[in-house]
Amino acid sequence: MAEWLYEAGIGEARAALVEDGEIVEARVERDGEGPRVGAIVAARLVEAGRGGKGALVALDWPGEPQATLADLPPATSTGARLVVEITRMALSERGRDKPARARMAAAGAEVADGPDLRARIMTSGLPVIELRPTEADRLEAAGWSELIDCVRAGHWPFPGGALWVDATPAMVLIDIDGEGDALVLARAGAQAAAAVIRRCGIGGSIGIDFPSLRDRAGRQAVDALIDALLPPPFERTAVNGFGLMQIIRRRVRPSLIEQVRLDPVATDAAQLLRQAERSAGTGVLTLTARPAVIDRIAANPAWIDALQMRTGRRVELAADPAMKGTGHAQ
Repeated sequence: MAEWLYEAGIGEARAALVEDGEIVEARVERDGEGPRVGAIVAARLVEAGRGGKGALVALDWPGEPQATLADLPPATSTGARLVVEITRMALSERGRDKPARARMAAAGAEVADGPDLRARIMTSGLPVIELRPTEADRLEAAGWSELIDCVRAGHWPFPGGALWVDATPAMVLIDIDGEGDALVLARAGAQAAAAVIRRCGIGGSIGIDFPSLRDRAGRQAVDALIDALLPPPFERTAVNGFGLMQIIRRRVRPSLIEQVRLDPVATDAAQLLRQAERSAGTGVLTLTARPAVIDRIAANPAWIDALQMRTGRRVELAADPAMKGTGHAQ
């Protein structure tokens, strides 16, 4: 039976939909990612744009992040106070960031944040198991660390081949690599690609590079397989003669690919804090990692306070320039 495993971690919340012992969907929600989809936020108009398009507002949120506004009422003056609803979270891309998107909130709407990760998975109707650091690590048993490692490397092995996955500013690219019969490899790669798209919550434009298939019937078989395996809604092109398919999915929040690959320091900090929560022993709890990770944790004293409260141990931070990866807690 499918069930959600939910963990209210320090610095980030995590959720994994597990079926038959395997993670089929993985979601992370980090502190500081900005207002969530559905949030009602007060804002100040920074740029009016033209004809109600291209408007830009500064949100009443820590750091005053900006958002584009789709439906600015006519004759609204720069500096006007507004109440908006977030329709897409801010996104990070390689070399640039995209501001959140918003629309005018309904009349009388009260300021409030959008539903958090726990609230969203509760709407699935599936059981939600809340994990505790003092209990058996069911998230790890389902393959959480292995999943994060695959996302970091962009390498996803499957029987007979592997996927190479990378997030570019234009789209997420999935390359199917392997040997043997092209159609067999393409079908196996289609199954693996659909699984990764679902598992990591990949949205927006996605390009899949299949082995070249000269046979039209073979290409149609791959098209049908994607349709059967990838949860709707989405739009796609047919696999062309060069083996390329493009898929478009709704993109309203960052995918796990973007979160892990584009902010490796935040990823390692969250993993180290998770490790520290589950560390055994008494006395001082020392977190050792490369300087960037230690600096990220030190910049968030609330994380240290939460770790001390959860473990009952005094926490110290130690930067080690020679250390690679997540680091360790002991």
